[in-house]
Amino acid sequence: MQQEYTTIYSPAEDEFVERKSRFIGHIAPVQTEEEALDFIAKLKSQYWDASHNVYAYILREGNIARFSDDGEPQGTAGIPVIDTLKKAGVVDAVVVATRYFGGILLGGGGLIRAYSHTASIALAAAHKITMRECLLLSLSCDYSLYGKVAALVPENGGVVDGTEFLERVNLRFPLDPEQLPALEKRLADAPSGRCALVEEGKRFFPFAGTFS
Repeated sequence: MQQEYTTIYSPAEDEFVERKSRFIGHIAPVQTEEEALDFIAKLKSQYWDASHNVYAYILREGNIARFSDDGEPQGTAGIPVIDTLKKAGVVDAVVVATRYFGGILLGGGGLIRAYSHTASIALAAAHKITMRECLLLSLSCDYSLYGKVAALVPENGGVVDGTEFLERVNLRFPLDPEQLPALEKRLADAPSGRCALVEEGKRFFPFAGTFS
């Protein structure tokens, strides 16, 4: 199963003018087809008076990839947009490329270049990020070890996102699987029975240092 993938960090937009036609590119992170279709519907409503609202999206779940030329000549709009996403290696993202026709025909090649550029500038505005599958860990320890353990987690690449102070201190945090052996080795130095590490599942998280 895929352990990491590239998507975008946040919604973004950009635009340019080509021979009096205005092209507006919007992009957003999505995880389901319903989210993608909702985003497309929102942009179509916002730009109801546009000549075309071309779209494309790629989803990891179900390995879905869909696009629409929205009235442009077949193969000149939706395909260039989805190809831009594919070449960038981006998934779980939707692009809507809006065009206000300026009165000058661009021709097939011109349309392909314009829609590719629309998707590219939207993608550049959003910034790509790598999502990596991390372990969801729970670590319990005696109160006397809390300070040491709380420092060990970030030292080994974890980020504590929950702490409970009960009979023992319980910390929850995601961790890159590659970092687990080093953490376990450090915890092994604690007196027997005073620390307990449990894997509760897995989830994808942004991997530090991968914004582009």
